[in-house]
Amino acid sequence: PTPEAKRDTAMLRLLYASGMRVSELVSLNTNDVIRDEGCVRCLGKGGKERLIPVMPALPALQEYVIGVRSRLLRDEKETALFLNRRGERLTRQGFWQILKGYAQSADLGTDITPHTLRHSFATHMLNGGADLRTVQELLGHANISTTQVYTHLTPEHLRRDR
Repeated sequence: PTPEAKRDTAMLRLLYASGMRVSELVSLNTNDVIRDEGCVRCLGKGGKERLIPVMPALPALQEYVIGVRSRLLRDEKETALFLNRRGERLTRQGFWQILKGYAQSADLGTDITPHTLRHSFATHMLNGGADLRTVQELLGHANISTTQVYTHLTPEHLRRDR
């Protein structure tokens, strides 16, 4: 695989494993990855910082950080975790183009958006037994009502988490 393909794998796995917003993903710096704890330090809306466990994404993330990022890097002062082909911080729009390309090549249709990964994360967490408050915290939602709407909760989830 190309350096870009390894970067893309790390980004997609990280988004799905963490439920981060794309803006949070592209704003990550190299020192935001806390490998020995299996976490990523994320700055969310309103400047709220949260630590997100990302163990399922860690192998792909480590492979990118250790073996690939330096091949994309042009300026040693660049702190961005995810770099584009020019060695600069990847933008939200750049990530959107990458995701669109993969969705097209996998024939997934046009409904796949960066937010689809966030929705999938939340839904899978709830279906796996996570409680609503935990999912709220991981997503960085200030209000539980945002999480409820966001995850298309079933009545069973609402009853279980009261």
